[in-house]
Amino acid sequence: MKTTLLVVGKTVEQHYIVAINDYIQRTKHFISFEMEVIPELKNTKSLSMEQQKEKEGELILKSLLPGDVVVLLDENGKEFRSVAFAQWMEKKLNTVNKRLVFLIGGPYGFSQKVYDAAHEKISLSKMTFSHQMIRLIFVEQLYRAMNILNGGPYHHE
Repeated sequence: MKTTLLVVGKTVEQHYIVAINDYIQRTKHFISFEMEVIPELKNTKSLSMEQQKEKEGELILKSLLPGDVVVLLDENGKEFRSVAFAQWMEKKLNTVNKRLVFLIGGPYGFSQKVYDAAHEKISLSKMTFSHQMIRLIFVEQLYRAMNILNGGPYHHE
């Protein structure tokens, strides 16, 4: 199984880039993992929020492959403690045949078509974080989950 974090727009803050890349490399010791970037839309000033979500949604859907299991990182998704997320990941590692794709949308969230294509939704917190920061939080939690599953010292009960 391949695991992909699909994001809209590149990460711009250097400190996030460094930290995200560090966790991606650490995670690759355990699973096949990559972050894929969908370019930001250009000339969005003339687009409404809904139009922007629709256009981003089209780009997201074009990036998905047949057989992908799609998980939205969404404020209304299921929340996990780290150990429970690790257990959830373990089930996915044993059941997903192709790609497990986690999605972080653009500034206005996801279009209805993306919600319709999703298999599950996960929330990383009830709090709101920037789209740049949530990337770092997610890759850290994915690394933590893999570390838990492999008996590593990264997590303490």
